[in-house]
Amino acid sequence: MLCTLRPNFRGRSSQLGASIVGIVLFLFATTAGKAQTLTPLYEFQGGADGGSPNGVLMDSAKNLYGTTIVGGQTIFGTVYKLSPAGVKTILYNFTGAADGGEPHGTLVRDARGNLYGTTEYGGNLNAQCAGMQGCGVVFKISPSGHETVLHRFTGKADGGQPLAGLTIDRKGNLYGTTGGGGTGGCNYWAVGCGVVFKIDTAQRYRVLYRFAGGTDGGVPETHLSLDSSGNIYGSTTGVGAGDQGTIFKVDSSGHETVLLTFTGTNGSQPYGSLALDARGNLYGSTYGGGNLNDCNPGFGCGIVFQLKPDGQEPILNVFTGGSGGWGPVAGVLRSKGNIYGTAALGGQGTDCCGVVFEVTSSGVETVLHTFTDGADGGSPDTDLIQDSNGSLYGGALGGTYGYGVIFKIAP
Repeated sequence: MLCTLRPNFRGRSSQLGASIVGIVLFLFATTAGKAQTLTPLYEFQGGADGGSPNGVLMDSAKNLYGTTIVGGQTIFGTVYKLSPAGVKTILYNFTGAADGGEPHGTLVRDARGNLYGTTEYGGNLNAQCAGMQGCGVVFKISPSGHETVLHRFTGKADGGQPLAGLTIDRKGNLYGTTGGGGTGGCNYWAVGCGVVFKIDTAQRYRVLYRFAGGTDGGVPETHLSLDSSGNIYGSTTGVGAGDQGTIFKVDSSGHETVLLTFTGTNGSQPYGSLALDARGNLYGSTYGGGNLNDCNPGFGCGIVFQLKPDGQEPILNVFTGGSGGWGPVAGVLRSKGNIYGTAALGGQGTDCCGVVFEVTSSGVETVLHTFTDGADGGSPDTDLIQDSNGSLYGGALGGTYGYGVIFKIAP
């Protein structure tokens, strides 16, 4: 069985441009994997158990928390807790009504143990987005499993259909994006190009920026990164000057600056979240771009990049579609100077089944695990996290039952 991507990533490929000026290319190579062990921590069975897991977060006791896009007591997804022993407890079942439905992205957690996230649909059932009732919600789940809806989107000026999780600052303010609503018109949405929003500790919702769908970009699908000065960093996918996505910054006053426009050989379609270091460098990956002769002709296999504060973009790795994988759709994790992430395709073959990779600062890629679409799953498409021992955790599709896997890779 060939591994496939989640529906959110299907059909979003656009023709890429053919040239870019002033990119610094690193020498890159793919090496054989290190001694790594992948353990499936939990395999979802669909139905009441849930399916299609998003990424996970970890507490101090090494419990994992996450969401499933579908399944539960209804078909609208769940919030769950997974103990270190692999025991799963469903904390909340979405109904698709006023409480929301189909959660996306990784949860965030406050000091009191409350969990926060978003759903793509449900909420205000008088609003319609993409032909579905409701345009999504921002939710809070207490440790006891009680849900509070912090905002119900209308699909209009306040945005609609959040496709990513939230970011929380030290004060407890929440930041996020919506893929639609706001203003402008974009290729993939009937109305609006998306917004950047904030919910403060008093639960007041405010739009910080509305994308117009021009050179400023549009259709953000990833969670945001924050620096110590309160600046917000993120990416947009299929629009911008080259119609292939952008990296942006929004300051505390709501002013947006486009830091990078993707045009093809410097990358295309940045679906994954960004990593930010103490020097202000951003790191990320793109689904397409790079060598446009590889994978689909004119499309490319994707890249891993660094974006410096001066605007230079060293490309750390260009995927070629072979054993090193291709088509990353999740964000990257930076640890001890190296970049960790997943590619959703390649590894065993052109379309199956993805890899977990490490890329050094000098541009050498090492494959840590090649997915088989067996018990280990396939087409990994969630952000990774890392514990104090250096083990990596993430989610993939497939698995024994076909409804997704949460995995651990130990060094």
